[in-house]
Amino acid sequence: MSALVFGAVVYYMQIYHFYNEVPVNGTTDVELTLFASGEPEPILYEDFTAIDAESSPIRYRACFKTSMSFPMLTETYEPYEGASPKNAPDWFDCFDAAAIGQEIEAGTALVFTGQRNFEWGIDRVVAITDDGRGYVWHEINDCGDKAYDGSPLGRDCPPRDED
Repeated sequence: MSALVFGAVVYYMQIYHFYNEVPVNGTTDVELTLFASGEPEPILYEDFTAIDAESSPIRYRACFKTSMSFPMLTETYEPYEGASPKNAPDWFDCFDAAAIGQEIEAGTALVFTGQRNFEWGIDRVVAITDDGRGYVWHEINDCGDKAYDGSPLGRDCPPRDED
């Protein structure tokens, strides 16, 4: 019986307790990195909702809608190669990682750079479908992979802030 209670507590802590709703600011919740400057800028969006957890830099998930077209997006913003949507808790039902991944593979969703090194070693990634549904999550980038497995960082990695 105690194992069952312990298991239930662990499940609750991982799926519900650590996640918090992210407050919506209405202007910069969704940003994409411009080709021209390499800097992120806000895009047009609505119906934004997001969750995050302090326990890990890759637990952020968000959903939104945009009226921006694929041609506009692809001409203006940097693509992001190799992104793989991360699972969200079942209760955050707007974000289905498997379905998003299938849309990316089918070409009905395009993936863009939200912000590189949003947190050192972590990129914010944005996928947008051809019907305007959008999804945001965090990916460990090459520098993050190297740092976490102990490989030499190389010259392409920015300096790491030591707090």
